[in-house]
Amino acid sequence: MPVIPCRTNLLHNDRELYQFLLDCHEQSLRQGRSFVVSVSQQIESIDPLSALQNISSLSSSGLHFYWENRKKKEAVVAIGSTKHLIVKRGNRFTKSQNFIQNCLDKTIAVGDLNLPWSGPHFFSGFTFFPTAQKNESPFPPATIFLPRFQIARSPEGCVLVVNITIDDRANVEKILETLKKQIETIDWSSKKGIDLELTSSSPGIQPIPIRKTSEFTTAVTSVLKSIQTQKLSKIVLAHSLDVISPVPFQWVNSLARLRQIHPDCYIFSLSNGKGTSFIGASPERLISIKNRYLLTDALAGSSPRGKTEFEDDFFANQLLNSEKERREHQAVSDFICQRLRALGLQPTRSPLQLLQLSNIQHLWTPICAELPANVRPLDIVAKLHPTPAVAGVPTQIACEKIRHYETFDRSLYAAPLGWVDARGNGEFIVGIRSALIKGDRARLYAGAGIVEGSNPDKELAEVQLKLQTMLKALI
Repeated sequence: MPVIPCRTNLLHNDRELYQFLLDCHEQSLRQGRSFVVSVSQQIESIDPLSALQNISSLSSSGLHFYWENRKKKEAVVAIGSTKHLIVKRGNRFTKSQNFIQNCLDKTIAVGDLNLPWSGPHFFSGFTFFPTAQKNESPFPPATIFLPRFQIARSPEGCVLVVNITIDDRANVEKILETLKKQIETIDWSSKKGIDLELTSSSPGIQPIPIRKTSEFTTAVTSVLKSIQTQKLSKIVLAHSLDVISPVPFQWVNSLARLRQIHPDCYIFSLSNGKGTSFIGASPERLISIKNRYLLTDALAGSSPRGKTEFEDDFFANQLLNSEKERREHQAVSDFICQRLRALGLQPTRSPLQLLQLSNIQHLWTPICAELPANVRPLDIVAKLHPTPAVAGVPTQIACEKIRHYETFDRSLYAAPLGWVDARGNGEFIVGIRSALIKGDRARLYAGAGIVEGSNPDKELAEVQLKLQTMLKALI
């Protein structure tokens, strides 16, 4: 990928930007191929979520991706598509990784490229299963795109990235005119962002269970019999709740609400470009890669938070000392390390600890490893998904049982969502504590890990607690 770091103010200089794009067009004519020009520029700090709300003309009809990590004080929004890939069959992770490389081979990067979040980034979502159950999923098995616009905010500053396709048919004047109009749609005064009062959910919301709660507990009981016959040692069963509102859901406001209620989670949203968005607040990082250094998490085993300090400590100690919860957690930790070793990595585990969130706490083991140059981000995602934390042990049998017992399609629930940049850095989360939203309809998801010793009623209570994460956020 050619890099031209000297031009740092192109987006504010129409004449220089026009000449630069004209030079790229002439290069395209000479070489007989198209290019992507990626322009990065530092801007005044604005709230990326507000930017997503303001650029409605792009986000409503095209792809978007939103990502926020309040612990790191960073957020990014990707809007529109300059290049994208939809994978409906075949090896979706390999095809997506090859798509990234093919795009980078034809990309010219220019501007403030030393800043965090500068340069081209690719945003993606993969469904839980490689094929949809009954063709119900509004998302294809893989979606990956290089956005038209990317706005990211971090402690180091705020960066705007614009990605433009230049080919032999490009009308540079028209491209520049359209670009200026689109940039003008951004509300550059939105520094504080979207503030909401933490009131109750949208009035008139009507929950419509997809399946009766008794069906979930019956499924848990049946799974426990399979565990006793040693066909499998763990399975994660999900429960869904359909919700209808008298007015269309304001999913951007729901994201703002989620980041207020759950500052310790990843807040995310991915659209399918056809009016459906998948949003949520996930506590579970699948992988994080920076400068060839991998971080991942084993996250399994959970209990509620207490209403008092004494009660909270009681639940925490109960979780740490539970043989059933520790066994479930160990299966996830062992699985991750085995899969990483299969890629030639040497993972190191940190001591077991608690991850305490606002309404729930989990057993947590951070895992790290150095990455060789030949291991790419999506190679790792492909190897780890699905982990026992969202599928079960052994994986293949657990997934077959999930297909049997769950009467709905998981779509992006419990599946990898994330980004990869031009340097091989990237981060993916697991899409749990989530909901599909389209107009006035929403489908909420939550799951529970079933192992020997599980109690159907307690597992149902855990799932219902997790569903509250999204139900309280709907606006």
